[in-house]
Amino acid sequence: MKTENISIIGQLAAWINWKRFIFSVLMIFFLTSILFPFYWMVSSSFKSKAEIGGREPVYVPSELNLEAFKELFDPNHPSFQNFGVNIRNTLTVALPTSIITVIFAVLGSYAIARLRFKGKDFLLNSILIVYLFPGVLLIIPLFAMLAQIGDALNFNVQDNLGVLMFTYMAQTLPVALYMLTNYFRTIPDEIEQAALIDGCSRVQVIRRVTLPLAIPALISVGIYTFMIAWNEFLYAMVFLNDRFLFTMPIKINTIYNDPSPRPNVVMAASTIMTIPIMLLFLALEKYLTEGLTSGGVKG
Repeated sequence: MKTENISIIGQLAAWINWKRFIFSVLMIFFLTSILFPFYWMVSSSFKSKAEIGGREPVYVPSELNLEAFKELFDPNHPSFQNFGVNIRNTLTVALPTSIITVIFAVLGSYAIARLRFKGKDFLLNSILIVYLFPGVLLIIPLFAMLAQIGDALNFNVQDNLGVLMFTYMAQTLPVALYMLTNYFRTIPDEIEQAALIDGCSRVQVIRRVTLPLAIPALISVGIYTFMIAWNEFLYAMVFLNDRFLFTMPIKINTIYNDPSPRPNVVMAASTIMTIPIMLLFLALEKYLTEGLTSGGVKG
């Protein structure tokens, strides 16, 4: 009997070891699939033209060659015109988009989560339906609408970073409303009712009670909208014609399509564009995990 028990335990241990082995192999495969393209992009930005253009792949550059970065930030270069201008343009659009989207999303989502009025669930779902349409379908009617508004108010729609920011808000605000509404529903209503009984107004309740409790969700929504505006290509391609107003995705596409190919410069620009988002995610990972998890549960 003891021998049979030992045999069963041995089989169970062997099965668990195999399960762990398979899990480890799968994790290594997925991590390699995710991390290797990023490593190749960063390493290629430090390669010389001979290394990156050779027939044999070079996995580790012979030296940290900064020629691609120097060429990218050269203000006298005929094609690039200093990549720092493109970084500034991208920040000029992405940062206000993120902040304004969070402000409007807080006001709208709190009203849907706390106030009672007919059709609020239909309103929330209809707002989310807008996000389900691909951007290529929305860009033509959105451009026509903004062009009519521009003619009426006498301002140019194209080559206008403020208009581009408005188009980004049209993409990010629906999902931001949905995420924050579900998060506000997870906050107990009794806490706010106690603050109202103590003499706080509704605005004071939002500012002193609700918003401090919703910091993880606010950070998650802010990073989400910032990331969309930072990486957006289609709307910027349509609304921007002046190369001095190009955002980073448009400038990288311009460098890529340059008659004289410079893959190391493309990789250097892509590295500069990617690293800030990665650092932002790593720095605020704690808030992102909590905010996205709680906001994903429908109250």
